[in-house]
Amino acid sequence: MSAQMDELIAQFSKFQSKLREAEARFEGVGEMQQQIAEIRHAVTSPDGTVTVVAGASGSVTDLTLSPSAMRMDHTQLASTILSTLRQAVAGAVQQQAGIVDDTFGDAFGLNTSEQIRQAQAEAFGTGDQDTAEQAPQASRPSRSRPDDDYFEDQGSILRR
Repeated sequence: MSAQMDELIAQFSKFQSKLREAEARFEGVGEMQQQIAEIRHAVTSPDGTVTVVAGASGSVTDLTLSPSAMRMDHTQLASTILSTLRQAVAGAVQQQAGIVDDTFGDAFGLNTSEQIRQAQAEAFGTGDQDTAEQAPQASRPSRSRPDDDYFEDQGSILRR
C-alpha cells in the first residue's frame, strides 16, 4: 500500500508543479491586454497628403487629409488612402503580434509575428521584404522546447 501511496503523492506533486507553471505562463495576460489596447501605429503617405492611425487588431482610429490632398484626382486620392491604410493596419497588427510573442512565445513556442508577416505578404501579393518595408516588424527567433515534438505534426492554428 505504501508504494501506491508514494505513487499518488508523486503524481499529485507533478500535477501541482504543472499547475504552478500554467499560472506563471498566464500571469502576464492583463498587462498584454493593456499593451494591445494602447497600440497606435501611424503612417503618412510618401507625399504627405494622407495620414492613417491604426490601433488594436488593425482598427483604423484616425484618418487625416492634408489640404493638398483635396487638390488630387479622386482616383489618385483613393489609391493613396488605401495604400496608407494598408500600411498602418499591417504595422498595428505586427505590433500586436509582437506583444503576443513577448507574452506567450516562449511558453508555447509561438512566432506569431512571422506568421502575420507571411499572411500579409500573401494578402498583399508581395514578398516578405516588401511587407517588411511597408510596416515595422516585431519578430522573434524560433525557439524549440522539449515538448515541441508533440505539437509538430498538428499544424498551426494560425494558418489557413
